[in-house]
Amino acid sequence: MVSSSPAASRSGIFYFSQGWKLITAPGIRRFVFLPLLVNIVLMGTAFGWLFTRLDQWIPALLSHVPNWLQWLSYLLWPLAVISILLIFGYFFSTIANWIAAPFNGLLAEQLEARLTGNTPPDTGLIGIAKDIPRIMKREWQKLAWYLPRALVLLLLYLIPGIGQTIAPVLWFLFSAWMLSIQYCDYPFDNHKVPFKDMRVALRTRKVMNMQFGALVSLCTLIPVLNLVIMPVAVCGATAMWVDQYRTKHGRWPSAQ
Repeated sequence: MVSSSPAASRSGIFYFSQGWKLITAPGIRRFVFLPLLVNIVLMGTAFGWLFTRLDQWIPALLSHVPNWLQWLSYLLWPLAVISILLIFGYFFSTIANWIAAPFNGLLAEQLEARLTGNTPPDTGLIGIAKDIPRIMKREWQKLAWYLPRALVLLLLYLIPGIGQTIAPVLWFLFSAWMLSIQYCDYPFDNHKVPFKDMRVALRTRKVMNMQFGALVSLCTLIPVLNLVIMPVAVCGATAMWVDQYRTKHGRWPSAQ
């Protein structure tokens, strides 16, 4: 039976907006700093370099358009730009998430404690160091799930016509789902929920998670916003966890 509580009707848009509010919550800002710094340095450098290469890559991509689609070039050009930004943005956001994974997990842990009124587990340097092997193993699981699916979609880009029209749309939808998995996984992993069980749980509210992931994906395309989106997404996903999943999957004691 679907719950009639207000949380049951909340959308991914709601949790995305909550992420922006929560990054400035008292007691949370200091945990936002390190993920934010990692993202600014990596994404800022990567996109600065990308924008110096677009004038070479776009013509190369459009050269694969068959003659019978040349009349659509004015529409295919922005699709080509969006495709490159999506692929490039997701690639470097993945690297940033690998580097910042321990800090993202800590941010999710601290924020959940404040949202629920619980005392978080040990967050000292020793506690973080002990968690790194588990966190890195989890990142490998996500990468192993992602790579074969991404490869299939990238191969679609090599098919004339489809590669310039349908493939960008499919890539955006896939990126939205993968980014939802990426950021929701931090609170799930803090509670030792297996990766497969986490994906099953997310599918029960797939529309909500696609909305959330799509907004995160769009922000990775927008200069300045893509520099701050990582901690925003972690906070939004943690709020989603608390409302939608914690009762069933959480392993910390409930708030009194």
